[in-house]
Amino acid sequence: MDRLHRTRLLFGDVGVEKLKKSTVMVVGCGAVGSFAIEALARSGVGHLVVVDFDVVEESNINRQLFALTSTVGVAKVDVATARIHDINPDIVVDALNLRWDENTDVDIVPDFVIDAIDCVESKVALYRWAHVHNVPLITSMGAASKTDPTHIKIAPISKTSVCPLAARVRRLVRGAAMPDFPAVFSTESPAPVMGHAKNLGSVITITGTFGLIMANFVIGEIVRNK
Repeated sequence: MDRLHRTRLLFGDVGVEKLKKSTVMVVGCGAVGSFAIEALARSGVGHLVVVDFDVVEESNINRQLFALTSTVGVAKVDVATARIHDINPDIVVDALNLRWDENTDVDIVPDFVIDAIDCVESKVALYRWAHVHNVPLITSMGAASKTDPTHIKIAPISKTSVCPLAARVRRLVRGAAMPDFPAVFSTESPAPVMGHAKNLGSVITITGTFGLIMANFVIGEIVRNK
């Protein structure tokens, strides 16, 4: 049996071949993106483009799949590439160590984009890029300050609710006259900030679920439609 035997039992030879011939770009290799990348690699996507500008920090270890004691200080895209090849050495990986902004352009046009960026301005720049290049996209809204994974949903960005990040993104998308696209978000009210922390608290059971839901959506789209 090969490494995709169980996937083949679920999707058949045709589905596995579609995944193998697909290219998916994941922008953001942190708490959400790392789990999306893991799922795509283990499901047999043949070409992954991983994009991030950051290095692993010790504070990432509580929630980021690529963050280990041994990887602190290493570029996230390099850790992602090594892990993907450890899962399946046949996967083609393009690692782009950059911060996505309005001036970013890449030569690779994937079959699907997963947005796992934290910065709103970078998210909107990626939405514009995907729209210009006619690439389908799914985006992650706020996963911080949440503790209940049963509140996580997927819907068009125009139909999202409760999440403060989603509200801001909706306004920007409407203002830019961009078309709707799917978003993963939580309807759970954010937990209060503990003490005087500059950053919001987050836990792997939530961030990981966000990433896995996005990967599952993309896998389903590829198997059904590509």
